[in-house]
Amino acid sequence: MTTPVPVSSQRREYSHGSLTRKQLLDCPVAQFESWLQQANDAGVTDATAMTLATVDNQGRPFQRMVLLKGVDQQGFVFFTNLGSRKAQHIQQNAHLCLHFAWLSQDRQIIINGQAKALSRAENIAYFLSRPKASQLAAMASRQSHPITTRRVLEEKFLQLKQQFAKGEIEAPSFWGGFRVAPEQIEFWQGGEHRLHDRFIYQRPDPQASWQIDRYAP
Repeated sequence: MTTPVPVSSQRREYSHGSLTRKQLLDCPVAQFESWLQQANDAGVTDATAMTLATVDNQGRPFQRMVLLKGVDQQGFVFFTNLGSRKAQHIQQNAHLCLHFAWLSQDRQIIINGQAKALSRAENIAYFLSRPKASQLAAMASRQSHPITTRRVLEEKFLQLKQQFAKGEIEAPSFWGGFRVAPEQIEFWQGGEHRLHDRFIYQRPDPQASWQIDRYAP
């Protein structure tokens, strides 16, 4: 039996690179797209996976992993069951945080912003682009609601699979997406001796130009 390594002594050096102001694009969305492409080119697993942090009506934070499904100058898009816990939190407080961790490249991106529900047309367009099994799973699951056993979920899935064996599935009204309009975006590059590089883009209002500042690690 191997002796467990104490958590306090587990560490490594961050030596994949550095980040300078000259390397950054003026637009944080363009910078994000550049880093995302580099992550994909490097074979980072699930490069579009991001932690979504929300708070409930008592101020308690919750985090979960979701997938980025769109990005443009208007913001970052993800989809969910509109009856889920995350969606309920967003209805109460639209301020949230997204976090991408590409650890094999010693990189992180943190996005703070406000979420706005997508239009019904946008929801339908994306839903119809999903594999049929994913469509059925979205319909079968009452996300964030208790169920007695996994078998209940599986039986509902099979029932829907038989029901919609032929033809297209209409996008359910309880499923949709949100677009997070960024207010602040941080790019973090790990550095040797814990001297990491951190740059934060922020602007006082959506019409202003982005200001870029270096922050101590």
